Amino acid sequence: MNYRHAYHAGNFADCFKHALLLHLIAALQRKAGGIMVLDTHAGAGAYDLTADPAIRTGEAARGILRLLDDPPPPLAGYVGLVRTLGGYPGSPVLARARLRAQDRLVCCELHPEEHAALRARFAGDRQVGVHWRDGWEALGALLPPRDRSRALVLIDPPYEAPDESARLAAGLVRAVARFPTGLFAAWYPVKHLAPVRALHAAVANGVRRPVLAAELALRAPLDPSRLNGCGLLVVNPPFRFAVETGPLLSALLARLGDGEPGEGTGMRTIVPP
Repeated sequence: MNYRHAYHAGNFADCFKHALLLHLIAALQRKAGGIMVLDTHAGAGAYDLTADPAIRTGEAARGILRLLDDPPPPLAGYVGLVRTLGGYPGSPVLARARLRAQDRLVCCELHPEEHAALRARFAGDRQVGVHWRDGWEALGALLPPRDRSRALVLIDPPYEAPDESARLAAGLVRAVARFPTGLFAAWYPVKHLAPVRALHAAVANGVRRPVLAAELALRAPLDPSRLNGCGLLVVNPPFRFAVETGPLLSALLARLGDGEPGEGTGMRTIVPP
């Protein structure tokens, strides 16, 4: 309950996660029918990059602040939306900005102050539901959608607990079993390789749907005390996801990387179609 994303808002991991999130929403919206976006660990919704928490860490300087001026074409839509919304919009605010009239957003947040900020932001918005509840519990309670709509489920826990990766794998296995046609996107940190390998193995052993892992590394994953990269597990990836995401990942690396040993991007198959 101590994690506050305001200290990390707009860092390279946010840029990676949010650019891919918008790509996945657009893929679901290729069909006219309404969709539900479920954000299981939604946070406060938006963050002030000029406030003390963001200034104290300075993480946005190697993230969104490198993209705001003249973004690469694959990132123009994401960066343009950030610029339009102001500050640094988190996943629920970005998702809300892309909802059509037939779509809806469901946000879950357990931290009381973050939840209060999120509820105030979306007060009176009939397309958005804000729940004060544990995101892991929400995967069982809110899936599958009662209206049988197509859905994108974003799972982005804070990774405060040492067993968070194992919890992610177990939660993802249960959620996909409940809602096998859902599109799931689960973010994970890359500090060193052992936890990532364990996560991928657990998902490969338990999920019975296609899974891809997109990754961005800013340096070799040798120092477990640093966030050296990050990844996104995508269950039931949209058609041509791997091909269409390649230029986006390359653009992120070109602008956010500093040429450190081990930097790069990757797209690997965890569970084949």
